[in-house]
Formats: sequence, C-alpha cells, structure tokens
Amino acid sequence: MGQRQGCDVSIKELDALLSMLSERKRKLEQEEAERNMQILLDFLQMLRKQKVDELNEVQNDLQYIKEDINSVERHRIDLYRARDRYSMKLRMLVDDPIGKKPWSSSTDRNFGGLFSTSRNAPGGLPTGNLTYKNVEGKAQISSPGPHRKDNSISELNSQHMSQSGLAVVRKKRVNAQFNDLQECYLQKRRLLANKSHVKEEKDVDVIKREGYSAGLEDFQSVLSTFTRYSRLRVIAELRHGDLFHSANIVSSIEFDRDDELFATAGVSRRIKVFDFSSVVNEPADVHCPVVEMSTRSKLSCLSWNKYTKNHIASSDYDGIVTVWDVTTRQSVMEYEEHEKRAWSVDFSRTDPSMLVSGSDDCKVKVWCTKQEASVLNIDMKANICCVKYNPGSGVHIAVGSADHHIHYYDLRNTSQPVHIFSGHRKAVSYVKFLSNNELASASTDSTLRLWDVKEDLPIRTLRGHTNEKNFVGLTVNNEFLACGSETNEVFVYHKAISKPVTWHRFGSPDVDDADEDAGSYFISAVCWKSDSPTMLAANSQGTIKVLVLAA
Repeated sequence: MGQRQGCDVSIKELDALLSMLSERKRKLEQEEAERNMQILLDFLQMLRKQKVDELNEVQNDLQYIKEDINSVERHRIDLYRARDRYSMKLRMLVDDPIGKKPWSSSTDRNFGGLFSTSRNAPGGLPTGNLTYKNVEGKAQISSPGPHRKDNSISELNSQHMSQSGLAVVRKKRVNAQFNDLQECYLQKRRLLANKSHVKEEKDVDVIKREGYSAGLEDFQSVLSTFTRYSRLRVIAELRHGDLFHSANIVSSIEFDRDDELFATAGVSRRIKVFDFSSVVNEPADVHCPVVEMSTRSKLSCLSWNKYTKNHIASSDYDGIVTVWDVTTRQSVMEYEEHEKRAWSVDFSRTDPSMLVSGSDDCKVKVWCTKQEASVLNIDMKANICCVKYNPGSGVHIAVGSADHHIHYYDLRNTSQPVHIFSGHRKAVSYVKFLSNNELASASTDSTLRLWDVKEDLPIRTLRGHTNEKNFVGLTVNNEFLACGSETNEVFVYHKAISKPVTWHRFGSPDVDDADEDAGSYFISAVCWKSDSPTMLAANSQGTIKVLVLAA
C-alpha cells in the first residue's frame, strides 16, 4: 500500500517535472528562435545599410560622371568650334595668300603663334602643345607663309590622321589600366566632393572656372600625363667600365644643381663627372669624363650640393663621408665617424652646409661642412640603407632601414621618430621625396610604396619590377617614379597608377647570350633630369643610357 502510494506520488511528481521541463524546453526554443530571428534581422539590416550605402555611393559616382560627361562634352564642342574656325581661316588664307592687308595682319596676329616653332613659344598654350608634339616626332606644321593650297590641306589631313592614330593607341592604354584609372578618378572625385562641403565657397569658384570640378581637372591631368607616354627611347649611351676591369657596377648616378653635369660612382673607386649635353649631342664610342677623382674605397652614394654647384658628397664602403670640389678634384671635408659601410648620403636642400648619412653601424649622422665632428647622431638599432632630407624642410629626414620600416624624424627631437611607416616586407633600400608631403620608398620586396608624411598615411603600392637582393636605384619627379629591376630593365610608374607605365630592357652587346653572366645583370642606378621626361640609367655591367619617355 505504502509502496503503491509512493509510486503514485512519484508519477505526480514526474508529471509536474515533465511539464516543467516541457515548458522550459518551449521557453528555450522560443528564445533560440527569437535570437536566430534577431541575428537574421540584424544581418539583413546591416546588409541593407551596406547596400544602401553602396547604392548611394554608386548614385553619387554616377552623378559625378554625368556632370563630368556634360562638362567634357561642352568643352569638346568648344574645341571643335575653335578648330573649325582655325581651319576655315587657314583655308581662306591659303586661297588668298596676299589678301587685304588689314585681314592678313589680324590673321597673322591671331594665328601666327599657333603654327610657330618653339622659338615663338610665348605665343600661348596652343603653341606649347604643338611644339611638344613636334618634339615627340608627330606631324609638324610650319608657319603659314605663301604655301601652295594642296600642301597646307594635306598637312592638316596628315596631322588629323596621326592624331586619330594617337587616340587609338591612348585608348588601348586606358583599357589596359582601366581598373586603376577608375579607382584614381573616383578617389579624386569623392575626396574633392567631400571637401566641398567644408569649403563650399572655394570649390564653387573652381567649378565656375571652365565648368570643371577640381576633381575632374586633377584626374584629367593624371590621365593625359599617363597616356602621353608608352615607351622609353634611348637617345645616348656610354660605357662606364674600364676594358680590363670587371668591377663595373654603377652604384649612384646624379645630376648636378643645374642638370648640366652628372656624376657616376660605384665599385670602380672613381667618381666620374660628365657633361650631359656632350653625351647627348656628340656621337662617340667612348665619352670621356670632364672630371675624374679616385677614391680609396668602393663608393655607394653621391649627392650634389643644391647651392654650391661644384661640391658633391660621397659615401663609401669604409664608412667615410667625403665632400669633394669637382673643380679642384680635391676633398673639402672627410667625415670618418661611421664604424661600418655607409650606404647613403644627402645634402639638405634648404641649408647648403648640412648633410646626412646612414650606415651599417645602425647610425644616422648629421654633418655640417663648417666642422669635422658630426652635429647629431641617431642610433637606430638596425642597419641603415638610405637617408633623405625633406626638400622643404631642414629638420625632417626619412630613414629607410633593414628593419623593413621608414623612420621619419624631426632633427629637433630625435628621441623618437615623428612617425614610422610600415608596410614593406623586406629592407627599405631607397627613400625619395616627390614633394614636401609625398615620400616614395623602394624595397627588396619588389615593391615601391608612396606615403603621405603630412597625414602619416600610406597612399599606394606599385608593383611590376623584380627586386629581391640588390640596390637597383630609385628616382622621382613630380609625377613619375623610375626604378631598376633585377631583370636588367628600367621601370617607370605614374604615381597615381600601381602598374608600370612602361619599361626598357638593357641589351648586352658585348656578351654572348649563352654567357652565364648575361642573365645576372641588373639596373643599379637611375636619375631623372629635373622636371623632364629624360632620365639616366646605369646597370651592373657599367653601361649608362640616357632615356626619354616617348609616345
């Protein structure tokens, strides 16, 4: 009886327990379902927000593109009308070369500049454009004297044909780099559109000018510069090496203050100074240097003084930094504090008496030409591969190191860098400034990188060349960067585009292709002529070429 009663109680308790468990299970299932639904809803709302943002961005982009198409179409129609007016007046001039005196003189006044040679360059923008095309080898138009009618018209037609051919080539170039160009356009357009909310008045003025937005104008500058060139043309070549000397690597090649002289240095323990115009204009198998100076040690780097034209600094494998007077061929100063190989030296642009050097002893040293002891010493804890003064500042330097980083210092407080730029995966072999705010770096990770030293931000990574072990050179001007490659090629990049604009391979005329060394040559030094499409490039064989960007 008691036992059965015990069973009855147990069943009731079990029922209650089961009921409670069932309720608990239902509650948990409900919570789980709600949670799952909330997660799904959150995801969908997040996705919707992202897609709405993307849609807004695309709609904004489309609006920019629509505005810009309208601006460009209007501008193009104006250009066509101007061209038709020029053509009509030219035909009238050809039909009646004598004509009425007042009409002729007004035509000469208005259009003489358009067809003049570079001697009349101050005639305005059209002259500059046509003169530039002449330099690049395009159809030339001579001044409108008493020509025969058919000649003038055929000249116009041939020019038109060459222009259309050029347009096709440029279009192919645009298609090949479409993604990069698209990114560049949208970046500039969005950036300037965002800024316009902050500085509306200023941008309204910009938009009123020619109906162009600042972003479109900026991009057009990139696009026209980028598509203008497709190759590097050799305009001169010289052999740096001695016939019986195998050590021919040119470590450094640099133009002087006025781009009239250039100096070379390397493992041959000699600084050679050449006259640029002689090298380009006088055909010769062997160009002789105008100055030659012997050194005790192999040389790693050269830097001309930006004020004192005849002064050049060198750094060498013994760690010695020397300032030379190329007129007397004598050293002016010798700094011997570095304990190991000095890789890099650079004169300040703002203070001609100051220079900086970096060495394998992990030290950056700042020197003054007025004293023998270093002015400043920075211990970096890693080998220094390159040093460079900011061109607009006597107190800011960039230092590339074997620790993969670029250390940016203010020399007024060297206890720690202003910023450390990280991104390279191997040693930083070169640093060069494109402007006061833009810094370029090269590394043996086969990339070039661009940095903003004002905002402390990475801008872009440039890839295409091969560089895994050697110093292959880096040079920059306002728009372009050039570097060497271990494939014995020179590569040129536009700063806004991550792939190369063009490249040029050095041949090995004195070496049989079967020679095992033929494949091991590399470009070892490069240098732009200031604000010019012309550059110098040297390789490990001792060959130096003068190259010019061409269409």
